[in-house]
Amino acid sequence: MVDLARKNLLHDKLRFLITVSGVAFAVALVFVQVGLFLGLMRNATITIERLGADLWVTSRNTPNVDFAHAFSESRVERVRSIPGVARADNLIVAFMNVNLPSGAEEGTLVYAMEDFGAWNFPWHVLEGDTEDLRRGNYVFIDESAAKRFGPFAVGDYREYLGTRLKIIGRTTEARSFTTTPLSFMDYQLAQRLLRSNTGSQTMYILVKLAPGADVEGVRAEMKQRLPYNDVYTSDEWATRSRNYWIVSTGLGFNLGLTVFLGCLVGVVVVALTLYTSTMEHLKEFGTVKAIGGSNRDIYGILARQALISSVVGFVLGAIPSLALRPLVSRLGGLELQITPLLMVWTFVGTVVLCLAAAMLSFRKVAAIDPALVFRG
Repeated sequence: MVDLARKNLLHDKLRFLITVSGVAFAVALVFVQVGLFLGLMRNATITIERLGADLWVTSRNTPNVDFAHAFSESRVERVRSIPGVARADNLIVAFMNVNLPSGAEEGTLVYAMEDFGAWNFPWHVLEGDTEDLRRGNYVFIDESAAKRFGPFAVGDYREYLGTRLKIIGRTTEARSFTTTPLSFMDYQLAQRLLRSNTGSQTMYILVKLAPGADVEGVRAEMKQRLPYNDVYTSDEWATRSRNYWIVSTGLGFNLGLTVFLGCLVGVVVVALTLYTSTMEHLKEFGTVKAIGGSNRDIYGILARQALISSVVGFVLGAIPSLALRPLVSRLGGLELQITPLLMVWTFVGTVVLCLAAAMLSFRKVAAIDPALVFRG
């Protein structure tokens, strides 16, 4: 019966090609849409994860890590005095305009700290030493900025908010959800550049707890001492940042709708082609019943047809999706994350949807009269 399943599928090669093309389209759409979504979500929280703080102190109701609100930097002293806190440092995260040599103006998202080395941040430095940032008007720029800023090298200068800064280092992998390039500079320098807006203020306090410290106990004490701030664990803050982009921007709804439509197209194509193939081979199915085959046997044939279509379509959809990853990164500055878990779930979903599409044929063959094979 496996041979009959293959024979029916390959009898009309054009129809089989249309079937697997529909499946491949749905698979590729899921990989690209979900892969881009996962890449964007990773960018949205990669700095949170890499900083490795146990607790984040933010201003009240800050929506996500990129859109920070300022508060008094002196509050870090209150945090440092709490038992169980091993280290607490101020962090500035702010958007700044950069004047380029071409005369154009671009935006950058600046991360500023007093001691980058203590937090191993930025985590992937290509050139330079972050310790040198505190020695003058210096800046590190992530290499992804080349797409917007144009080519740059260590030793070049760029103007941030009207102040000329020397590039003394390059990083990689530091990206934001909005694809705005990331820059890194000394905390005091960032305050000077932002003084008209922030004065002696900060945006976040990063907290590292002592070994064995009670996270909830320390957090409760922080909330008591900082009644006008919010305190999150690293995981909570990452989740809040992701949820902002998913819910507030409609990204989650758009993704779900796109994936649904892609799957719907794939199911419709598979259902129609399998149904048409079944109608053209009713006599063969009647023969199976005439020689003693049951509905279960015929269902097995149709299920195998759906399984073959799903496997071939999955492979044809996965190959170009995987090949697109470096192209998307190079041309779009985006990350297409196709994880093993995503591949497994997509494969399972493909098989299930193809089997569901074959249900249209199941009901038809169940009513086949074995005598059909003896009719002219």
